Amino acid sequence: MKVTLRPHQQRALDALHTNAIGQCIFPTGGGKTLVGIMDAQKRFSIKVPRTIVVVAPRILLAEQLSAEYLEHITNANVLHVHSGETRHFSTTKPERIRLFVDMCQTVREHVLIFTTYNSLRRVMESGINVDTIYFDEAHNSVRRDFFPATEYFSHKADRCYYFTATRKTSVTINKPGMNDEHVYGKIICRVSAPELVDGGYILPPKVKVIEMDKVDRQSITPHLESNNILSTIDEVGTKKVLVCSKTTKQLTNIFLTDFADQLSQRGYSYLYITAKTGAVIDGAKVSREVFFDTLNAWGRDTEKKFVVLHRSILSEGINVSQLDCVIFMRNMDVIELTQTIGRVLRLAPAAQKTYGLCVVPSYSKVGISTAKALQKVVDIVFEQGELYDSVTRR
Repeated sequence: MKVTLRPHQQRALDALHTNAIGQCIFPTGGGKTLVGIMDAQKRFSIKVPRTIVVVAPRILLAEQLSAEYLEHITNANVLHVHSGETRHFSTTKPERIRLFVDMCQTVREHVLIFTTYNSLRRVMESGINVDTIYFDEAHNSVRRDFFPATEYFSHKADRCYYFTATRKTSVTINKPGMNDEHVYGKIICRVSAPELVDGGYILPPKVKVIEMDKVDRQSITPHLESNNILSTIDEVGTKKVLVCSKTTKQLTNIFLTDFADQLSQRGYSYLYITAKTGAVIDGAKVSREVFFDTLNAWGRDTEKKFVVLHRSILSEGINVSQLDCVIFMRNMDVIELTQTIGRVLRLAPAAQKTYGLCVVPSYSKVGISTAKALQKVVDIVFEQGELYDSVTRR
């Protein structure tokens, strides 16, 4: 498959070819995955057997990355190292990982491994030699239980790259951060959000705060929150809406009201997904594969109206086609805010979108603080084009 890289993607690929380790900072929607794919494709173009590892924060994203890589790479044996379901050979046992790689090397064939931060230590324990490792959503790697394997491959892999839109740094010696160049290397490529907006590759975000009657915490009920979401949907008038719930309980309680019926009367279908409830479409439980297939099919359908609700699963990495609007029902840290804004910035030519709408219904202290934090991220990241690291201070 012939691929033409955008100028910023080519710049990043050139940085990988001239640096054995480093950080690539890409806004959500900037096409960082394709950079890794093209680099891996070149590494696999020679006959010397090589092992490449792709690390994702979630099993869902590992599966998505696997599908994207395998659209372009056909000359490698694929191994998944995580506890989720996959059609590929999968194991979390270090000795079986080692055996798989050894067998492939014996017949001089390449290996492409997809794993999660949670299971990366299993790859480390296998003791295999790794040519290249790509850390997707690399801010996750600083977590205390993930960092030992991250540090190990930083020193043991021949080449090591960290991709993220939002770095997590540290100013204390007690906790790791991506400003530790001994582990993470330097920033070897940084693509700013305004560069992508000016190039026509993503949309600019627009923040809209909808003022509602203020209430205290004790007065917030599922009926109130249901009505506020419906009022927000009515006011913005968009067809494809992402709702970020504060908790799984908040999400499920909303559906104890007439929320689903009210959506139906307005012509909207609904979907929701959480770790606790699993995936649901219009009241029916479905597999995650069906959920995401449906979500993307509805996204591509310019006439389809739907609302998708979640707690955190859709914030990071997962590609969702052509969402128009995100409604924030809770505050988030810098990383999650930036990632969530990126959900609605993907181009949708058929829908003729000119911006990604980020909406905060303001009826409590949470709404007020969320609106301030959201606007700050938009100002710094998407208008000024500056780095906005999440900093651990203690």
